[in-house]
Amino acid sequence: MGDRDSYRVVMERTLIDRLSAVSSTSIADAGPSLVVLPTSLRPVVPGRKFAGRAVTVRAERDLMGAIAGLAAAEPGDVLVIDAGGDDRAVAGELFSTEAQRRGLAAFVVFGRCRDSAILATLDLPIYCTGFAPNAYAAQAVPQIAVPLDLAGARVEPGDLLMGDDDGIVCGSAEAMAAAIDKAEEIQSREEGLQRAIAGGQSIFEHMNWDEHLASRTAGRPSSLSLA
Repeated sequence: MGDRDSYRVVMERTLIDRLSAVSSTSIADAGPSLVVLPTSLRPVVPGRKFAGRAVTVRAERDLMGAIAGLAAAEPGDVLVIDAGGDDRAVAGELFSTEAQRRGLAAFVVFGRCRDSAILATLDLPIYCTGFAPNAYAAQAVPQIAVPLDLAGARVEPGDLLMGDDDGIVCGSAEAMAAAIDKAEEIQSREEGLQRAIAGGQSIFEHMNWDEHLASRTAGRPSSLSLA
C-alpha cells in the first residue's frame, strides 16, 4: 500500500470514528443530500450504533450473494444486502454469528432474517425489515460490490453508513466528510439545549418562534432556528 493509500485509509477510519459518535438525526440535518435508507429497516436490538464502509450484495431472492458478500467483507465493514423479496429470510443465526466473528461493524438486510432469538443475543448491530422462518435457496451466481436501489435509496459499494435507532444514513466518504463538522456542532448544541430545558429553561427562550411565526403569517421569508 502506497503513502497516498495509507493516508486515505487513516482519514476514512478517522471519519468513521467521528460518525460513530454522532446521531443519525445530526448527520441527516447536517447533510440534507445524504441518503436515508428506508425506515422499514429496524434494529433487531435497539441501542446499538454503528458506522462503517459498505460491502453491497444484490441477492435476488437467493443466498449465494449473501454468502459471497460475507466472504468478501472485512473487519469494520457494513454488509448491505438487498434480498430482492420479503417472503423468505436471507440470513440467520449462523450467517450473523460469522459476521460477528469476522468483526463486521454491522449487518443490514433490506429483507427478512430468521433465528431472531439468537440474533438478539449477538453484539453485532443487525438491521432488517422483519423475520421469516423459511430461507431462500443457494443457486444464483453472486452479485457483490454492485450499486443497490433500496426502495429509491441508492447505496454504492464503498459508501459510508452510520445507523442508530432512528435509522441509517448513507453517503460517499466525501459527502460524509463535508457534513461531519456541522453534524458535531448540531449535536453539541442540541445536547446543551436539552440539558438546559431539563434544568427548567423553556425551549422558547432559545427559539425564534414569535419572529418566525410573525414573518410567515405576513408572507415574509424566515427560518425557524434554535440558539
